[in-house]
Amino acid sequence: MRVGIIAWLHESNTFISQQTTIEHFREDLLVTGSEVCQRLAGTHHEVGGFIEGLERENIEPVGIFAARAVPFGPITAETFEQLLESMLAELAKAGPIDGLLVAPHGATVSTNHPDMDGHWLSILRETVGAAMPILGTFDPHANLSQAMVDATNALVAYRSNPHLDQRERGLEAATLMARTLRGEITPVQVAGLPPMAINIECQHTTALPCLPLYELADHQLKQPGVLSNSIVLGFPYADVAEMGSATLVVTDNDRPLAKQLAGDLADYLWTHRKDFDRPLLSVEEALDQATQLEGPVCLLDMGDNVGGGSPADGTTLAHAILQRQLPNSLVCLYDPEAVETAATAGVGSAVPLSMGGKTDDLHGDPLVAKVTVLSLHEGKFTEPEPRHGGFSEMDQGRTAVVQTITGLTILLNSKRTPPFSLQQLISCRLDPLSFHLLVAKGVVAPIGAYAPVCNHFLRVNTPGVTTADMKSLSYQNRRQPMFPFEPATQWQA
Repeated sequence: MRVGIIAWLHESNTFISQQTTIEHFREDLLVTGSEVCQRLAGTHHEVGGFIEGLERENIEPVGIFAARAVPFGPITAETFEQLLESMLAELAKAGPIDGLLVAPHGATVSTNHPDMDGHWLSILRETVGAAMPILGTFDPHANLSQAMVDATNALVAYRSNPHLDQRERGLEAATLMARTLRGEITPVQVAGLPPMAINIECQHTTALPCLPLYELADHQLKQPGVLSNSIVLGFPYADVAEMGSATLVVTDNDRPLAKQLAGDLADYLWTHRKDFDRPLLSVEEALDQATQLEGPVCLLDMGDNVGGGSPADGTTLAHAILQRQLPNSLVCLYDPEAVETAATAGVGSAVPLSMGGKTDDLHGDPLVAKVTVLSLHEGKFTEPEPRHGGFSEMDQGRTAVVQTITGLTILLNSKRTPPFSLQQLISCRLDPLSFHLLVAKGVVAPIGAYAPVCNHFLRVNTPGVTTADMKSLSYQNRRQPMFPFEPATQWQA
């Protein structure tokens, strides 16, 4: 038997003014045909799990299409059409296949299709017909749509945030595919869609308030006939009708059971909805606490969360640290222009720099200071351990490390790079343990990387397109009423 593999992943932030183009995919991942398996076999990504799982079952994995771009603005209509055409052309060239393993993200938006994942999955279903099994994985930061559910036989969300189990979920999906093709099971799935959104600050899967919900989900898996279940945390930075949290249960040809269990999980979410709407920590409060804690302390810059589509050049925390003259502090800023200026000046030079704050006016003004250029680097590094995102080879572009007279070290890079690996720092000859404050532009995802060196994590409510304060965002298309935006919202599972 032969099973095709398609992956199309992008987390689209509709509050940022820039858009995602074909070049963003080419910079990250855009492969077709046999190159899909060549590039992704052995990785920590779910497609690596697809490939291994199929081969274990003596099923031939057939690479068709894989595209991924770093989270950013909505995908342009032209880019969407170009990638869709490529995917369908490669599917036509793949020859006879018995099933499809797919890896949508679940929170992808294009300018012409707000529910882009539901749209391309529906086209895929129309293309291959109702009889062919389509199973796959998706990110729990999805905004699950009914179109996604209807177009597939079974979807399995990553079970951890930070996402350290992507390969494991790929293996799970491949096993379900093999059992389906052998006629051992008939997967059916039902979603629970309560009208609520979960604050990004509350989406750590092994901590409160999420932990009891995942324990309930684990308990459900022990019931006969339950093949899989998923907690969909949601992505509040895509202003679409599907935005919000959800649940999904897959059973062996037992739709009433799937409906009941998806409802039970959704009912837990709704009953405990106020637990997911907690007070947030201000910049000043965070720095007050951090100075009293044993370092290293990781300050999670939630408003400039690169993994959520932010510009990566937010300076709010950098300004506050510089103003307080806190020594032994580190922040990363995306600023190709500043990198070039530092490189021209050369290592050891003292040069005035304007750093960050250049993408828009939402993430702080440029940080202007006289700095010493400590080192210059090509910016490529390798992460050997499973980390959020599932990839090992990374490239932050040409990089300059500079330092202010007060002891604020700034890693300036030329490519927007989420803080998913400590190798981002170590490859630039920076010792994370030498700093008291480490600023990571994320919320939960950086914890997998920074936990080995940091004694404390403080999530800071900074401004920006990924602010943890969802109520401050100007939504135009979300469902109404919806908790916590309309606190009096009523719903019953």
